[in-house]
Amino acid sequence: MAKTFREWNVEQHWLLPPSVMDFVPSDHIAHFIRDTVREQLDLSEVLAPYEKEERGYPPYNPVMMTALLLYAYCQGVYSSRRIARGCEERMDFMAVTGLNRPDFRTVSDFRKRHLEALQGLFEQVLRLCQHAGIVKLGHVSLDGTKLKANASKHKAMSYERMHETEKRLRREVREWFRQATSADEAEDRLHGSTRRGDEMPGWVADKQQRIAKIRAARAALEAEAHAAGKAAVEPKAQRNFTDPESRIMRKSGKEYVQAYNAQAAVDSTAQVIVAQSLSNNATDVQQLAPTLQQIKHNTGRQAQEFSADAGYCSEGNLAVLARHHVDAYIATGRQRHHQSSATGRRRPQGTRVAAMRTKLARAGRRSRYRLRKSVVEPVFGQIKHARGFRQFMLRGLHKAQGEWSLICTVHNLLKLAKAMKNP
Repeated sequence: MAKTFREWNVEQHWLLPPSVMDFVPSDHIAHFIRDTVREQLDLSEVLAPYEKEERGYPPYNPVMMTALLLYAYCQGVYSSRRIARGCEERMDFMAVTGLNRPDFRTVSDFRKRHLEALQGLFEQVLRLCQHAGIVKLGHVSLDGTKLKANASKHKAMSYERMHETEKRLRREVREWFRQATSADEAEDRLHGSTRRGDEMPGWVADKQQRIAKIRAARAALEAEAHAAGKAAVEPKAQRNFTDPESRIMRKSGKEYVQAYNAQAAVDSTAQVIVAQSLSNNATDVQQLAPTLQQIKHNTGRQAQEFSADAGYCSEGNLAVLARHHVDAYIATGRQRHHQSSATGRRRPQGTRVAAMRTKLARAGRRSRYRLRKSVVEPVFGQIKHARGFRQFMLRGLHKAQGEWSLICTVHNLLKLAKAMKNP
């Protein structure tokens, strides 16, 4: 007897309209993200600009667009084109959008237009995590990671090379004008009566544009040096032409990338991010004090314990932690006898750094500092490797900061979803 199979009729019409609730299982993360955005987040800042718009073709619902962005980021989908494709091809995306299909330009424009307002979602989601009991602030660890900017390091040029390149380009352009001026009537006849033959070719115009860009970049470096109180610009100081606010930073070992420095302070209870920021400064030491302030602002309380690696170690930072009455565990790094890891110079035994070194040494392997590796470092692994965010889509420090805030918001949403699923 022939085997009987389930019916497969691709031309069969649905007798009843589909429900987005049935597109994916009831416990799917798509339902959680959609319903959390609809029911628990205040999106008044996102909705406000639409109240002033004149009547016209109705835009996509901003609440739906916000849920779509957050869900796409949860799935490691960051490109506006891939997000739009997901709305057409993926059932989980359709469960969020209710079968709406915004194109990639709509997605991109929405993200850019509301980036400032979307940053505020980080605090709202963090408060939801607090209410769910997965933020205790018993121990918080801080660390930074270098994330690639939307620019190539090969598009950067040093101040010294700017001078050399500008001179060379000016010589080439002057030479062309000299040759064009010396053209005679024979060349005019060769090129025809309607063209003189000495019109500016495209490559000259391009070089003139390059000169203008180099001059603007050089002026920006000079302005930065002046603002910093320096008499002159360092010859090796660099500026990127694609994303001028990004910087070349050492990622690991001898690898250098055009990047931003992303910071995250993580609570040890469930690896929820309680403070985050982004800078174009390659060093971490100046990020500790603002992070402590942000923890208090975001949660209403201060961390009881705080750990960080040697990049955050300084007399000033340890003094700030003491003023906040935070029990700190900050690595002082490797050093020679009677030397500090932070500066490589001798420190008096009465300094805060010396006291911290003694505190860590006495605790040995039982030191609370050991929690750092299991609290903050896995978060960067989840963001970079599990969800594939290794490079910013947007350019400029302000926009990249907004994008990093979205990434951290999504991380906390996933932690919240896990806690609600397994109370």
